[in-house]
Amino acid sequence: MPRFMTLPQWLQWQETLHPREIDLGLDRVAVVADWMGVRLPARAVITVGGTNGKGSCVAILEAVLQDSGYRVGAYTSPHLLRYNERIRINGKDIDDDGLCAAFQAVDDARGETTLSYFEFGTLAALRLFCDAGLDVALLEVGLGGRLDAVNIVDPDVAMVTSIGIDHVQWLGDDRESIAREKAGIFRKGRPAIGCEASPPTSLVQAAREAGAPWYGLGGQYNFVLRKDSWDWNGPSSRYADLPLPALKGPHQLANAAGVLMALELLQERLPVNVTAIREGLQGFALPGRCQFIPGAVEIIFDVSHNPHGASRLAEVLGLFPCTGRTHLVLGMLDDKDVGGFVAALSSAVDLWYPAGLDNPRGLSAGELHRRMHGLLPVHRIHPCKDVAAACHEAGENAVVGDRIVVCGSFFTVAAAMAGKV
Repeated sequence: MPRFMTLPQWLQWQETLHPREIDLGLDRVAVVADWMGVRLPARAVITVGGTNGKGSCVAILEAVLQDSGYRVGAYTSPHLLRYNERIRINGKDIDDDGLCAAFQAVDDARGETTLSYFEFGTLAALRLFCDAGLDVALLEVGLGGRLDAVNIVDPDVAMVTSIGIDHVQWLGDDRESIAREKAGIFRKGRPAIGCEASPPTSLVQAAREAGAPWYGLGGQYNFVLRKDSWDWNGPSSRYADLPLPALKGPHQLANAAGVLMALELLQERLPVNVTAIREGLQGFALPGRCQFIPGAVEIIFDVSHNPHGASRLAEVLGLFPCTGRTHLVLGMLDDKDVGGFVAALSSAVDLWYPAGLDNPRGLSAGELHRRMHGLLPVHRIHPCKDVAAACHEAGENAVVGDRIVVCGSFFTVAAAMAGKV
């Protein structure tokens, strides 16, 4: 008899199963994974870690590999609107019935072992992938790397995107410390890819210590931006006149370049051709990441939530200006660097609408406003009770040629999308 019959019931119960919401460590989840026999989810595994850009790399990989005819599974987090978004097979979200069956399999195997919400979901994804007969599994690290539940699987290739300051209470408060935690996904004799031209020294050193062959941007591979295209150069392959990635921003080229390095390293096992690469670069989609919604008043959704992500968003806003004013709806979690985030965007935004988040970790509008005090002129800040109210007020103030940016958290963007802003 199943413990629960519906997905909401399962998810609500998982939130209470383990005493701590975030409990980094592999002991419990690894034991249950071994009982389930799910540590080899596909013929090939690519694990993607980093602070920002993980989702973009997974989405590009997914598109190119599917366009090459492979059976692909992707596990990402968090989700925007539906939990089902976290687990995809051949580009389709797992349905409720599939998730419930996978959750029951985890529950049957765990015995008296308690699991966190993320650990439960990771094991369910691995169960679904094992049952699907995948050619390749794409696993996005949830938090950190070394002690993240995804790290119970040994990847054939490990990628680390950009490194920024985030989750300092778990990972450290400087790039070198954080990079060492991220590097925990590297494995002896298996390639480690760095997607930054100037990565923290500890990242490269960790690859060396792990015995993982290092492939770094600007060293073992590189790219050149042309006017409306780009070229990629790797150890064995060269691609010229590639289309720009579907998502806006110069940082997406670094993500895409890292993806091409991963594909080259797996070329003997998973051959892809330039046609699939071109189609994948143009055809992938990732809601909530510099997502532009055209209109008389343009809407931009971006889940950036740390100063590094805010700097990238500011760069995109500068490269794609509007004719009018920029309004920004902001909601953030309590553990985020509000001051650093606002400072990175201050010169790119005209009017700010700090909003409360309906989440146990979310800041109220009043507290968010307080943390913004002194960073901006008072007349540029319009506090609102929640995201819906902030979006409404921004919409009321905006005129043709203006744009509204919604950012600061996955929860902020999700609330705005749910309200059909």
